Amino acid sequence: MRFTFTEKKVPISDKLKEYSERKIGKLDKFFKSEADAYLSFSLERGRHIAEVTLKSNGMFYRATESTGDMYASIDSAAAAIERQIRKNKTRLAKKLREGVLDKEPEVAPEFPIDDTEESFDLIRTKKFAIKPMAVEEAILQMNLLGHEFFAFKNSEDENAFAVVYKRKNGGYGLIVDN
Repeated sequence: MRFTFTEKKVPISDKLKEYSERKIGKLDKFFKSEADAYLSFSLERGRHIAEVTLKSNGMFYRATESTGDMYASIDSAAAAIERQIRKNKTRLAKKLREGVLDKEPEVAPEFPIDDTEESFDLIRTKKFAIKPMAVEEAILQMNLLGHEFFAFKNSEDENAFAVVYKRKNGGYGLIVDN
């Protein structure tokens, strides 16, 4: 497992990094290929916050825990991600196609930005692979990330570009490319 550490308003000791690698590294047994772990540590109002994001084969698992001790926050985040992985591996195996966690995503296409008319303040650009998946898997992935929407290629509709989103009045919506 490859680790990336981020410190926000709090210095992190080598001992804490080693402890984090040991705790989060135990989750590597759930992945067939090498996973990436992104750990972010911060301190707000006396609360120690640990945010852990794992990425493997295009699937993301994220947990944020806040306690009075950074070690306890890491323990709680690791336990939360393990619950997510166990819960969703069985759900994906039951409801969706076989091998959904094993497939490598395709390379994402790059879209040129036409800035000839208006000028917008673009703060951040993200590049990610859009992999084919079922609508249910996209909703699951969106919920795992805690996002309001999720873009994907709909494997149930000839890999057409689609977006699922959370509706304000409950439920989910689907936007499809025609």
